[in-house]
Amino acid sequence: MEWMNVVRALAEDPWVCAWWARASGGWTTTPLTADLVRGALDVERTEHGLLPHRLPAGARAQNTDPQLAMAESQPSGVRLAFRTRATTVELDTRATKRVYVGAPPRADGRYELFVDGQPAGHATATGGNTLTIDMTTGSRTHRAGPPDTLRFTGLPGRAKDVEIWLPHNETAELLALRTDAPVEPLPGRGRKVWLHHGSSISQGSDADGPASTWPARAALLAGADLINLGLSGSAMLDPFTARAIRDTPADLISVKAGINLVNHDLMRLRAFTPAVHGFLDTIRDGHPDAPLLVVSPLYCAIHEDTPGPSAPDVRGSGDGRVVFRAAGDPAGLAAGQLSLGVVREELRRVVTQRAADDPRLYFLDGHELYGEADFAELPLPDQLHPDAATHLRIGERFARLVFTGDGPFAPAGDTPRAR
Repeated sequence: MEWMNVVRALAEDPWVCAWWARASGGWTTTPLTADLVRGALDVERTEHGLLPHRLPAGARAQNTDPQLAMAESQPSGVRLAFRTRATTVELDTRATKRVYVGAPPRADGRYELFVDGQPAGHATATGGNTLTIDMTTGSRTHRAGPPDTLRFTGLPGRAKDVEIWLPHNETAELLALRTDAPVEPLPGRGRKVWLHHGSSISQGSDADGPASTWPARAALLAGADLINLGLSGSAMLDPFTARAIRDTPADLISVKAGINLVNHDLMRLRAFTPAVHGFLDTIRDGHPDAPLLVVSPLYCAIHEDTPGPSAPDVRGSGDGRVVFRAAGDPAGLAAGQLSLGVVREELRRVVTQRAADDPRLYFLDGHELYGEADFAELPLPDQLHPDAATHLRIGERFARLVFTGDGPFAPAGDTPRAR
């Protein structure tokens, strides 16, 4: 009866099951629509599919910075979310990958699948478009490429919640979703929506994957529904970003500001203080009663007491990796230039002043998430961005300090739960 064992093995093989589902007409293609997408503020209908955006069309129309345009189109914290009995899921996607001239190739972005809140697989997309960036000249070259099909197999056949976290560090145009059982949008689960805004550190630079960025880690521990407006190089107190936060339904809001203002040498203290007030005023116009947390910068040795700008140096590491140095002069502090120390103290002062009339406004010193002692143990590899292990540490600390105990986002008796 050896042939029966062969048949049985084939029947249990997920790849064979997927092929048979197609061949027998049992394969379901579900139209990609906005109700399947969580964590995006807009979805753009393209010629071939759907492109998630983390800023709405109105904000994108007012932006002239290609760095921000690239960052907001990278779907950090964005998930495809649905309920299904499918055991096999296929997703056609076209990535846009970054290549930096003179630097080693970047790892492909990860798509991470969760079943009922638990990790259940991951995949990477090959091919796709390529964006080549020369950091010394600012030039950018775009080359079109083919899509790829991602396959997740061996899922349990029961009804279940499925989330596919999209890459935090490369654009993902979603082209088609196929399953071997019908799909419906994931119903609300009563989780609080946490909207967070910050820099590339919040977007997830150098994290292992989209569910391992520090905001994603904190959200998964706390059971919160994340909207991540971490925008690489672009946490600039832009009014259109403040309006996007104002107009987005959210229960909990946090703003981590400072590092991009310093490393771009964007403004002086005279402009910084009213810009912070204006940013917070705009958020409060739409969220007058939501807990609003202002987070000051993490420890960054090169800019603690030295203003920006930051200067990239592909030779500084000796192996082609980009490292950064502070190109400013500490003497500039007397003329109102910003260091992280100046930003940190001014943010504390502004929040203390405003909190007298806004009891649900809070401040968190970034050193409590990552301080000088952490830097000694887990240094920033390029002097600006945390590595993968540090992202997990920051996320776990944020979940504990903010979502539990007497933290600003913690309801009485609530505790974080692992997912």
